[in-house]
Amino acid sequence: MFGPPGSGKGTQASRLASHFGWVHISTGDVFRRHIKQQTELGQKVQQYIEAGQLVPDTITVAMLQEEMQRHPGARGFILDGFPRTIAQAEALDDMLQANGMEVDGLIALDVPESELIERIQIRSQTSGRADDADPKVIQERLKVYHTQTAPVYEYYDRRGKALTIDGTGTIEQITQRLVETIESLVNTA
Repeated sequence: MFGPPGSGKGTQASRLASHFGWVHISTGDVFRRHIKQQTELGQKVQQYIEAGQLVPDTITVAMLQEEMQRHPGARGFILDGFPRTIAQAEALDDMLQANGMEVDGLIALDVPESELIERIQIRSQTSGRADDADPKVIQERLKVYHTQTAPVYEYYDRRGKALTIDGTGTIEQITQRLVETIESLVNTA
C-alpha cells in the first residue's frame, strides 16, 4: 500500500490482509510498538517521528526483515508504510529475491491534500497519535512524502508494477476498488 500520510494505507491494508489471508505489516505500528516498549530502537525511532522525518533506511529495513521472519508460513504480505525511499525499495527487492519472492505490485491511494490534512487531524483525535495533531509536523510529513517517498512510485512504475487507485469515498468503496485491482494483479487462490 502506498500513498501520503492520511491516505488510508493502514485502514485498507488491514482490510485487504483479512480479505486475502495475508500478513499485514505496518512499519508505523512496529515503530510505535518499539516506542511503547521503550526499546533502544524505539527511542531512536521516536526522535525521527516526532520531527516528522523518515526513520533511516538501515533501521527500517532490518526491522522489516525481522518482522517478515516472524511469519514463515505466510501466504503473502501487504506492506503498509514501506518502502518509503528508493534505497528501501531496492533493499526490499533484494531481500525478497533472496527468499524467492518479489513485489507483485505497488498500489497508490490518490487523495487530495486538503482531504489528507482533514483525515490526519481527525485521526489525531481518535487514535491518540500526538504527531497527527501538530500542523507543522503534518506539513513536514507531507513535504517528506513528496520529496523522498513519491519517487518510489516511479521506481515500481518503471518495472510495470505501480498502479494508482482513487482513495476517496467510503472505506468500503475504496476496499472494493482495491480488491478488484489486486485480483487482477495476482493469483489469490
